[in-house]
Amino acid sequence: MRAAVYNAAIPNIIANSVNRVLRPACRLRVVMKISCVLLGCALLVQALGAQAAEWSGPEQQLARKIVAVTGQGSVGPVILTVENRSSLGKRDSEVIQNGLRSALEGLGVHIVRSEAASSPGNSRTNSSPSNSSQSSTSVKVSLSENSASYVWVAEIRKGAVEPVMVMVTAPRPEGTTAGYETVPLSLRKTLLFAQDDPILDLVVLEENATPTRIAVLDAEKISTYRSQGGKWQLEQGLTVIHGRPWPRDLRGRLVAAKDHSLDAYLPGVLCRAAGAPLTLSCRESDDPWPLLPAAWSSGGASVFPSAGSTAATIPAVGAFYAASRNFFTGALTAGIGTFSAVPKFYSTALVPRDKSMLWLFAAVDGRVHLIDGMSDQTTTGLDWGSDLTSVKTACGAAWQVLATSSDDAGGDSVRAYEFPDRDPVAVSAAVDFAGAVTALWTEAKGDTAIVVVRNRETGSYEVFRLAVACSQ
Repeated sequence: MRAAVYNAAIPNIIANSVNRVLRPACRLRVVMKISCVLLGCALLVQALGAQAAEWSGPEQQLARKIVAVTGQGSVGPVILTVENRSSLGKRDSEVIQNGLRSALEGLGVHIVRSEAASSPGNSRTNSSPSNSSQSSTSVKVSLSENSASYVWVAEIRKGAVEPVMVMVTAPRPEGTTAGYETVPLSLRKTLLFAQDDPILDLVVLEENATPTRIAVLDAEKISTYRSQGGKWQLEQGLTVIHGRPWPRDLRGRLVAAKDHSLDAYLPGVLCRAAGAPLTLSCRESDDPWPLLPAAWSSGGASVFPSAGSTAATIPAVGAFYAASRNFFTGALTAGIGTFSAVPKFYSTALVPRDKSMLWLFAAVDGRVHLIDGMSDQTTTGLDWGSDLTSVKTACGAAWQVLATSSDDAGGDSVRAYEFPDRDPVAVSAAVDFAGAVTALWTEAKGDTAIVVVRNRETGSYEVFRLAVACSQ
């Protein structure tokens, strides 16, 4: 679909649509209306009971797992919230919420509203000294899904104790696909810059409400621009010196450094820009390329609590690039659990989990590898391309994976996903581009991404910023 092989769609995997589909509950409502007219409302009541019974198994299973954490009869008031992030309709989500509430109460759990839990007049919490001394427990259940089943995840919090996650799956009826009636998040794209020469990467150096100074990396130079009167004005152009010809599918990475201005990573070459005005020095190098923004490994993105009740930080992992090709060799500067190396890959994304970190690698074998330090599994049912990255936001599950996909007309799109388990769930609609995505990198702060696109109509290269919005 394009000249840049590393961004071609990953083959041999099934497309996963997140378009709205006609679900069994919708068909059931039509049948029930006809039944009331022709056969009487007794059949309608019977149909309603049959539909509700489909969820009783996973409701009971999840309730038992929750009670295994909270303790049967020994916990104070429990605040239960259920968030539907799946394609289930409103009626089904209400049925599940009521069924889960009944299942928990049947196991001796006292469910209260949030305001009732903190009210001194609550008769249940003040019925005995032992109960009055107990703090409320919150259970937040997310109804999500993947290509094969519904996935229900419960996050259990009690006081300052580390939260515990439990999960169950429910079979998906035949003929339905993972999706949302309304997606919970949205992706917003903002055009930053465009030029005729191929762009490898872009870094925002200064910004107020919008970026005011940028650096652009292409095959032969690093250029800095300042915004004046709403237009970019060239400040400096710094020539990239390299002794060997570039590979055909050239890739590059531009990173703002701590003790100087910029580092430019190119195949077999490392360039460093420093001073005012900037001067550029380049040398042959096989130094590893940084895979993650520095903000994540400098304490700016603390994740799960460790054994000492202190937040664990994300390690600064780098990867070695194959100088004559267009991919990373799989050798890393820091191991991932028991893995000292991973399969050769084009791009990667990180998703911190409850007590581990899940790494995604878009590998040269045409699959996405999921590595958590103990196992290497692959995903199926995706139409992802070979460019993916992740962002940390204040939305949804806090970490989203941005992944590319392609259409038959030669245009690419990017969509946001979350990982309640091992299978991705789409949490945004796709953002379309008028051409092929040639690069996708997380920006320095870690909450937005830079995407480079070659416009199929004009042939020029365009750079966009992608940001996750919590609601549309």
